[in-house]
Amino acid sequence: MLLILDSVGIGGAPDAHAFGDLGANTVGHIAGACAAGDGDRACLRKGPLRVPNLVAHGLGAALEGASGTRPPGLSGTVTAAGYGWAAETSKGKDTPSGHWEIAGVPVTFDWGYFPRTEPCFPAWLTDALVAEGGLPGVLGNKHASGTEIIAELGEEHVRTGKPILYTSADSVLQIAAHEAAFGLERLYDLCILARRLVDPLNIGRVIARPYLGTNRADFARTGNRRDFSVPPPAPTLLDGAASEGRAVLTVGKIADIFAHRGPTEIIKANGNDALMEATLAGLDRLPEGGLLATNFVDFDQLYGHRRDVPGYAAALENFDRRLPEITARLKPGDLAIITADHGCDPTWPGTDHTREQVPVLVFGPGIEPRSLGGRPTFADIGATLGAHLGLRWQGAGRSFMD
Repeated sequence: MLLILDSVGIGGAPDAHAFGDLGANTVGHIAGACAAGDGDRACLRKGPLRVPNLVAHGLGAALEGASGTRPPGLSGTVTAAGYGWAAETSKGKDTPSGHWEIAGVPVTFDWGYFPRTEPCFPAWLTDALVAEGGLPGVLGNKHASGTEIIAELGEEHVRTGKPILYTSADSVLQIAAHEAAFGLERLYDLCILARRLVDPLNIGRVIARPYLGTNRADFARTGNRRDFSVPPPAPTLLDGAASEGRAVLTVGKIADIFAHRGPTEIIKANGNDALMEATLAGLDRLPEGGLLATNFVDFDQLYGHRRDVPGYAAALENFDRRLPEITARLKPGDLAIITADHGCDPTWPGTDHTREQVPVLVFGPGIEPRSLGGRPTFADIGATLGAHLGLRWQGAGRSFMD
């Protein structure tokens, strides 16, 4: 099992300064804010972060290894896992870069990005979208938070039929549209068109962001998000497993991130609890020698980007409460790894991802609690899973279970 807690970084990236993120520490700052209560960080909740199962699996120890400190709420003995921390070598701090590197394919090239100007998209691109997509025009055309731009322009979109285009610090073009007024399939078709148009710019993802509601007071994004990604430049762990006839079950947005390359079964779910239920159900039917990978997106999408410290803390605690449901299902010979793809420190300025190291928590029957140390690349995770499954596939990285 590969469980990716989207954006649950633990600070200490060696090259954080190059990304403007020196000092960012998602889990560390959340734990510190919880301990401070209503102090300077205004966490608006009482008591320290309570994640005893993750602590037993090495989260606090990994954070201390990565960033040199262990804040209140993360103390305790590691009893249930091997633990380590990993640095990213890919050139971006985006979702595809993190996931691909975890799966053995670091991103060594430069992504294309849209400038922090308004408008941010080239005129030829928006003109082509309007002409080929049969649109009356577009709205937005700037860097923005997804929830904020829907609140700002959602009513105008419904009134005019013009979709909302925006981007972020990631290599991404996002298109928001009202699921009922504009149409979900029409939004997907528009994203497919946009995917073709931005390919020459080396843009990593085009994301469909459907929403529902009657006005800005109740607009809410739905679970029908889809990511239209470029495929990884080399075979990943998922490809390697599938090519040898293994079952590869992906839960959540994993399949989209890998451009649907590798999974033999794709399971969609909306929200961390639903993703957990789908993960447990998938694990129950996963055949021997199979691989299951889940992305728990709420940490990033609902709390990191929105800079919601108490919400992020509650999501960590909820995952922690449900972690025993996973460990109880593991049989002798099973291996599970909890990790993350990047950070998204909710105490950090702005709303973008943060360059951080990630936890590597390795568990299953017979796995001895021990330090795996600092790993020089996320790719060690994929190498470990590949070696455990006995795959012929070889990606970057080196197994840490030898």
